[in-house]
Amino acid sequence: MRPADLHVPDGSGASEALARTTDLGVVAHPDDLELLAMAAIGQCAADEHRWFTGIVCTDGAGSTRSGQAAGLTDRELIAARREEQIRAADLGGYSAVALLGRPSGHVRSPDGFESLVGELAALLEQTRPVNVYTHNLADKHPTHVAVGCAVVRAIRSLAPQQRPARLVGCEGWRDLDWLDDHEKVRLDVTPFAELAEGLVAVFRTQIEGGKRFDLAAAGRRRANAVFDDPREPDACDEVTVAMDLAPLIVNDDLDPVAYVTSAIDRFRADVDRRLRQYFA
Repeated sequence: MRPADLHVPDGSGASEALARTTDLGVVAHPDDLELLAMAAIGQCAADEHRWFTGIVCTDGAGSTRSGQAAGLTDRELIAARREEQIRAADLGGYSAVALLGRPSGHVRSPDGFESLVGELAALLEQTRPVNVYTHNLADKHPTHVAVGCAVVRAIRSLAPQQRPARLVGCEGWRDLDWLDDHEKVRLDVTPFAELAEGLVAVFRTQIEGGKRFDLAAAGRRRANAVFDDPREPDACDEVTVAMDLAPLIVNDDLDPVAYVTSAIDRFRADVDRRLRQYFA
């Protein structure tokens, strides 16, 4: 199965581009790949034996519109965001980027969600990635949550030997600094800061449309690095924090809801413990 809109920057055949994938990012909107999977994009660009492929599930028609995006129709905005995502794939040296073009509301609907799970499962069978990056399941954007859940469901539909070794859910519309330190997956973006800046700058419809994702993403990564350990010098300059979702694709009996809410419960217990010593 080949998605309706697949772009291969180096001109290789679609089958080859998908099959050589080692790192796969599956996200909701154009520019989400560059905001959450930057560590993987940079690592693949720097290593001739690794290839990054991105899957963008929605058409991005619901984004804010001012500046360059002001007055654009849905069709025009969809086309502009598609071209921005293609330029980012070219700049980042991706193996491929699949633009599924689904409306966000369709992804969140019961039938649309099940259809997306099936399409992602087919693409996972073709790519067989080692590492998969998606939205964390505690994100507050409903389409991000739907896509993250679809990724888990799609991987679980595969035979165990077809599944990736690693699945992480990266921060987006909610930070993950509340996770216990030993539970955080820390993705170092320091060597790729310049590439990250260039990639996010491609998405002019967003930056000039009222959302300074370029400044926010770099600021968050810097804050993650600085506020990691109050007693140690900074180990790196820019970090993306992610939630380890691998247990959900190793053990199909593990309830994803309980898995995520148990992490929240541990955060609550930690806050309670720290406060009780002063307000016994």
